[in-house]
Amino acid sequence: MTDRIAIYCDESCHLQHDGFDVMVVGCIWTPREAVARLSAELLEIKIRHTAAGELKWTKVSASRQGFYEEVVHWFFNSPDLHFRAVVIANKKSLDHDAFNSGSHDDFYYKMKFSLLSKILSPTNEYEIYLDIKDTRSRFKIKTLREILLNNRYDFTGDMIDRVQHVRSHEVEMMQLADLLIGAVAYRHRNLSSNPTKAKIVSLIEERAERPLTRSTALTAQKFNLFVWTPRQVQGRVNR
Repeated sequence: MTDRIAIYCDESCHLQHDGFDVMVVGCIWTPREAVARLSAELLEIKIRHTAAGELKWTKVSASRQGFYEEVVHWFFNSPDLHFRAVVIANKKSLDHDAFNSGSHDDFYYKMKFSLLSKILSPTNEYEIYLDIKDTRSRFKIKTLREILLNNRYDFTGDMIDRVQHVRSHEVEMMQLADLLIGAVAYRHRNLSSNPTKAKIVSLIEERAERPLTRSTALTAQKFNLFVWTPRQVQGRVNR
């Protein structure tokens, strides 16, 4: 029996000249049939905590600590919710001229491929949703879909039904991805100035039963993390 899976992708510190040396791309994935129920559950948590508006890592604050703690526990207690992220360290040292035809954009989509290719199975069907970033990004999704299909030798295109841009403030699962990705980035940037964010990071590490600075086993299904570092080849950074 073929399962239909929905994947919601987002990222943190992904721009080339944003001043950050860590980049994280990540996603929430879940059975498509569970999306409406899970979205309603997350909305109920928002209502219970009078947390109107978009769930975002940047909004984590002391006044909303209980709300974000409940969201973390809800994620780990929900068997239909899964998370995967790829952490790119030393972003400032990447040599795009040598390895990405001078394009940080190309590197970004390579990391998206690395993120998604480990989730996809030819026995399932997928819907992939990306947070819309700019007008140019619309032209990239067709290429990303083709690369993912070719990697799985699915030349009919049946495995990936769609790759589509959405607006995160309209999609509850995208907002959950933003929260977990933000926590991973916060940990890898060694930040601690916001005590509430530090507590949320610690809670995620407690529930995941591992520090966010370490890769999980590739087979980890609930919380999957890959910490990627470039190799040095002939004096250049090789990706």
